[in-house]
Amino acid sequence: MIKIFTATALFICSLLSAQGQFEQGMGKAFQLWGAGKNTEASDMFERIAAAEKTSWLPNYYVALVNTTTAFGTKDKEQINLLLTKAQNALNIELAKTPDNAELLVMQAMINTAWIVYDPMTNGMLLSPKNMELYAKAEAIAPTNPRVILSKAEFQIGGAKWSGIDTKPLCVQIDKAIALFATFKPETPFSPKWGLDRALEAQKNCGK
Repeated sequence: MIKIFTATALFICSLLSAQGQFEQGMGKAFQLWGAGKNTEASDMFERIAAAEKTSWLPNYYVALVNTTTAFGTKDKEQINLLLTKAQNALNIELAKTPDNAELLVMQAMINTAWIVYDPMTNGMLLSPKNMELYAKAEAIAPTNPRVILSKAEFQIGGAKWSGIDTKPLCVQIDKAIALFATFKPETPFSPKWGLDRALEAQKNCGK
């Protein structure tokens, strides 16, 4: 997962040319992230968020960088710190735009990281909340591929406990892949990740 997001960060860097201060800062943050300097990237996004309060994107990436880092971390104390930082950043933007589908997916990702951290404690508590988040996000943005992909991945991940049939979920993975082909991000910095994950999930479907 971390490699996929790093590749996305590098791709974004290749598209950007220095423009204003916001663009320069975002480009630098993506460059740091692409180089695997997650802490420095997070700090840069955080500074941009403090200076540019009209855009939800810097805090979104604070949340995304720290959450994806947490998925690849084994130290529980460090995971706690990473997810707390991610949640604090996301809370700022959810308070402003609670109906932003990308932010809702991000919240579900943080919840999923907490479930992975401690499934016995957090699974029963957060799994229903995730399904509510995905239902809300899908109602808002039914053609957003990250919404469709993330919901299906989460359900597939829980299938071994819930016993649900994964075949319809694999159809949703196919749907997400098709949506990636037509999805147009609003800005060069808007979320565009997920296709590599969808293709990997598609390969694993039915196994």
